[in-house]
Amino acid sequence: MSAVRQLLRHPEYRYGLRDAMSVAPGLAAWGLMTGVAMVKSGMSLVESVAMTLLVYAGSSQLAAIPLIAAGAPVLVILATSFCVNLRFVVFSAHMRAYLMHLPRRWRLFVGYLTADLSYVMFTKRYHQPPQNQAEQQAQLAYLLGSATTNWTSWQGASLLGIVLAHSVPMHWGLSFAGILALLGVACSLASSRLRVVSAGVAGAAAVAAFALPFKLNIVVAIAAAVALALLLEKMPLAHKERA
Repeated sequence: MSAVRQLLRHPEYRYGLRDAMSVAPGLAAWGLMTGVAMVKSGMSLVESVAMTLLVYAGSSQLAAIPLIAAGAPVLVILATSFCVNLRFVVFSAHMRAYLMHLPRRWRLFVGYLTADLSYVMFTKRYHQPPQNQAEQQAQLAYLLGSATTNWTSWQGASLLGIVLAHSVPMHWGLSFAGILALLGVACSLASSRLRVVSAGVAGAAAVAAFALPFKLNIVVAIAAAVALALLLEKMPLAHKERA
């Protein structure tokens, strides 16, 4: 407990809390819409609360909800959620050098808390893994600070959406708010030309394959974007080898 208190009192923890405040409204809108969507899809109160607290992955929740409502096979639901969350494999590989000094239980806890924007903020602030114990503590404190703001804003809004799902009409525009929140997340991650092109290809592929059942157009979009990104990354290497 003393180690936890030290992290909570560290100046970097407060900086993490503060930096994440800028994206908290968008996450809250997204969380509110997801909470309402879970209940509207036919999930019970207990199932909805358990999903938001245990899964804590908005994109995979939104991908899985219509599949669950449609009675899709479990393997299809798992495969879709797996594909949607593949980006966290890349995040984890990058974060390995920053967090391997932690005990396994801490790494699992940090992995659960870390989301897209907390990862982006952390890697923008810290370009190199920690070199000593002081840097380890500072980086972990910042990561926990930003993750705390993200988790609180998401879970608070999601639980509110679950409670008010039957009282809030969907025509109020909650779905549109969710789209705006997702768009904000996507724009913040599109920090290079390759990512912008990948996002455009994914969007086009998702629209082109919209008629596929069980929301499989999402899987098609991910596959197309990943394939194109791998191809474009290899092109400069191929040119160098020819030279």
